[in-house]
Amino acid sequence: MKRTATEHLTQWKDRPGRKPLLVRGARQVGKSHLVRQFGRDCFENLVEVNLERFPDIGELFVSNDPSKIIQLLQLRLGSSINPGKTLLFLDEIQSAPSVISTLRYFYEELPQLHVIAAGSLLEFALSDFPHPMPVGRIEYMHLGPMQFEEFLVASGQEMLVDFMASLAPTDAIPGPIHARIMGFYRVFLLLGGMPEAISAYLQ
Repeated sequence: MKRTATEHLTQWKDRPGRKPLLVRGARQVGKSHLVRQFGRDCFENLVEVNLERFPDIGELFVSNDPSKIIQLLQLRLGSSINPGKTLLFLDEIQSAPSVISTLRYFYEELPQLHVIAAGSLLEFALSDFPHPMPVGRIEYMHLGPMQFEEFLVASGQEMLVDFMASLAPTDAIPGPIHARIMGFYRVFLLLGGMPEAISAYLQ
């Protein structure tokens, strides 16, 4: 399902002076799915590291040398990581908080490599964080549940989204159109914004 946050990721990818990106948000809002789809669509290859499932990989970041880290990751994962062509995705980074500190070195020493990290409940994971935060060396993006407009797009109702976007605050909405929009809105309220629930409903 298309998320409006994809546009933010696309702008980040092509921005001069781009920094490693840390995607924050609650569990099950679609962080991993969003980054995976972005990686497949916009890069030659995606290399994903799930630090919750494979905590040993966190040990490969202790050198703080991005070139050394990349070499070790390639050996551990059996995948090539090519700056400018690969998206390195560090998922569930809250399981290895020390890795967050190393992101600054990717910005300083290997800026041509695109790096995205994602984590849930990072505020709790970092409450007793013993490592220095890379202030000014990483970017942040928050991803929440799906919005109503995203639900409409997933439901194949792009025309309704365009119509609502064209309205001024003082514009009146014809009754039949208003009733149609409210019908979708009631369904959205019942489902909530979690992508898995919306996907199951649409299927």
